[in-house]
Amino acid sequence: MNDGSKKSRRRRSSSLLYQEPLESMEHLSDQSAIPNLNANWVNAKGAWVIHIVLIVALKIFYSIIPGIQQDTSWFLTNLTYMFGSYLMFHWVRGIPFEFNAGAYDNLNMWEQMDNGEQFTPTKKYLLSVPICLFLVSTHYTHYDLTYFTLNVMALLGVIIPKLPWSHRLRVRFLSGSPDDRYLDER
Repeated sequence: MNDGSKKSRRRRSSSLLYQEPLESMEHLSDQSAIPNLNANWVNAKGAWVIHIVLIVALKIFYSIIPGIQQDTSWFLTNLTYMFGSYLMFHWVRGIPFEFNAGAYDNLNMWEQMDNGEQFTPTKKYLLSVPICLFLVSTHYTHYDLTYFTLNVMALLGVIIPKLPWSHRLRVRFLSGSPDDRYLDER
């Protein structure tokens, strides 16, 4: 089974958490050579408004479905937005374009935004939108314990990955095995 190549080796660890290592000088120079089109759009005009538009569109969509009451439509709006936000900003790693030699392959979009700086205006806004939506959803679900519990779990699932202490932190069973690009090839 062992073909002698280091590429087929996998790092093994009993820890569920994995801290993504910092980039090498090669990857840092690749990152600074060309602007990151995958993450720079969040600072463009209209990028902040799209989140409100999506929330309103989701609310309208769930409200026009027959048989769904207002509290359930707010709950589904909140859950759908939180799921989509987590998927877009924290689950998918890398970029869909192949023009930077894989410089961002091990970073999710949140880590790519604003060159990894924390507490920029864009990141503050994207942190506040799920919190505000949670508060509105909780109010319109009349503080029902079941809806509240599910809304809190969805909020925590989106907020915790945005916090500075979880920058480059991966949960093993959620994000798969880490990339072995840092192993030296012989």
